[in-house]
Amino acid sequence: MARTGGRELKRVVYTREQIRERVEEMGREIAEAYPADEPLLILGLLKGSFIFLADLVREIARPVQVDFLIASSYGSGTVSSGEVTLLYDTGADFEGRHVLLVEDIIDSGTTLARLVPRLEARKPKSLELVTLLHKRIATLPREARWVGFDAPREFLIGYGLDHSEDYRNLPFIASL
Repeated sequence: MARTGGRELKRVVYTREQIRERVEEMGREIAEAYPADEPLLILGLLKGSFIFLADLVREIARPVQVDFLIASSYGSGTVSSGEVTLLYDTGADFEGRHVLLVEDIIDSGTTLARLVPRLEARKPKSLELVTLLHKRIATLPREARWVGFDAPREFLIGYGLDHSEDYRNLPFIASL
């Protein structure tokens, strides 16, 4: 309860161990999916993906480069506003490179619907999505190739996921 400031959680949805095991599996799958002699740029969507991305890249046994984007569609609410603001865009050259976009959770799909066409316009050799959680409620321009868990339709926090910038440091994922 110390990490939540005394706030009661509805329930723990995914434990630290469940997350660790799934991230290890995903890292192996991703390493096997790309030619070892071709560059792989892993692009994290901040802020939510930072913990997942850090754990994931350590499980990808091949050379990678890492960069970030910062996009927001939530503000302080628990439902997407529908407006996507790109607060930071990478200067990385995508042309001819494999690009793997790392998302913490696919919920409304609003952020990906706006970002994927922008990223495709930069002419990567390939563009794939990996997400830790997928609520399966969105119609996406491109479906995630790797999904950690199919998530319940609840507002989730922990392991990078926040509510108004709180709870990212929980080592598990819980329903608020």
